Amino acid sequence: MEFLSINPYTGETLAALPEHEDRHVERALGRAATMARIWREGGLAPRAALLHAVARLLRERQGAYATLIAQEMGKPIREARHEVLKCAWVCEHYAEHGAAWLADEPVATDAPDSRVVYEPLGTILGIMPWNFPFWQVLRAAAPILMAGNTFLLKHASNVPQCALALEALFRDAGAPEGTFQTLLVRASRMEAVIEDDRVHGVTLTGSETVGRLVGAIAGRALKPIVTELGGSDAFLVLEDADLDFTLKHAVDARLHNAGQSCISAKRFIVHASLAEAFAEGLAERIAALKHGDPLHEDTDLGPLARADLRDEVLGQVQASLREGASLRLGGVAIQGTHAAMHPTLLTDVSPGMTAFDQEIFGPVASITVAQDDMHALQLANTSRFGLGGSVWTRDVARGEALARAMECGAVFVNATVRSDPRLPFGGIKTSGVGRELGV
Repeated sequence: MEFLSINPYTGETLAALPEHEDRHVERALGRAATMARIWREGGLAPRAALLHAVARLLRERQGAYATLIAQEMGKPIREARHEVLKCAWVCEHYAEHGAAWLADEPVATDAPDSRVVYEPLGTILGIMPWNFPFWQVLRAAAPILMAGNTFLLKHASNVPQCALALEALFRDAGAPEGTFQTLLVRASRMEAVIEDDRVHGVTLTGSETVGRLVGAIAGRALKPIVTELGGSDAFLVLEDADLDFTLKHAVDARLHNAGQSCISAKRFIVHASLAEAFAEGLAERIAALKHGDPLHEDTDLGPLARADLRDEVLGQVQASLREGASLRLGGVAIQGTHAAMHPTLLTDVSPGMTAFDQEIFGPVASITVAQDDMHALQLANTSRFGLGGSVWTRDVARGEALARAMECGAVFVNATVRSDPRLPFGGIKTSGVGRELGV
């Protein structure tokens, strides 16, 4: 099997990389296990030094890495550069604060001395997605390495060049052999890797379906797992919201990375008094976005990461229209591109429709009308997902009260949902198990 790197805007095959054979995987597991014993005993200073070195290289190579991201999965170059800088930040953050967070915690008990001590687990397997091909990996790897573990990466099959670039990044930063390694292997071979006694835990960012499969394997092997899965975040617009301010953020909340984000605002739940003005304003702002080659500086919206993903999203749009939604904008592929589609706005969306019940992983915004705060909250919580959400209102106390009642892992008031190394990140319901980032 070969892993194909395909430019999703042009359809050009950029590279064809061979799958790693069993003997390569065996060597990687052996190196990781050997290094795990050394890395845990080496102290905190070498770990912090490695992360600082990785951060420096990320900043120095920002342009090259951003170009690779744009070419391989279609992210607009400006967004790709920001992703690389955020990766440097997370490395620096854990390098600077890790020692304090990993310090022993004395606990008063009847014993002469009681304390909580944080020890490494060993080797952690990271199964990572294509949508943020550097950030998703480094937000997991930075704290895992700082805590004294080694890291094995199984990246998405359509970003093999990013996967190998990340391995080279750590090697160039001076990481000892076995500290960070990439496995180019198909998904069907991962069960054996997860079950291997030299793997001590799993972190996964991916779909609900993959999360259930990997979780079952890890569970049978009695190995800890953290999962960040799908999301269908609610974006609640109350009747006192600042409309211009809210619309400005709504566009980015839904269409950043062409809507290919677990935490994008997939369900706009808008008070009836603002619904038409919000729909009109959102349509105008979406229509003004420039779609094009992700390598061009003036491109606002790139293609989806693969043609089959674009076709799946278009199918969900058509299903929603058959179910009674109205098409305000878009809904079709962009001719002359490999995997692009026009950004789409659906109105008259209600529970039971595809656009409301499913996660649409692409540039599709949907609007559902709410009659009051409690109706908006009910609609927001009518979802099997529970990753993030936001509330938009001039009354912050009112927004915070609603935020506390929303069934999701993180809620923002008058701000878009985003991950931040200083805060725990993760979901509830079918959006995942456990937390990343934070302390």
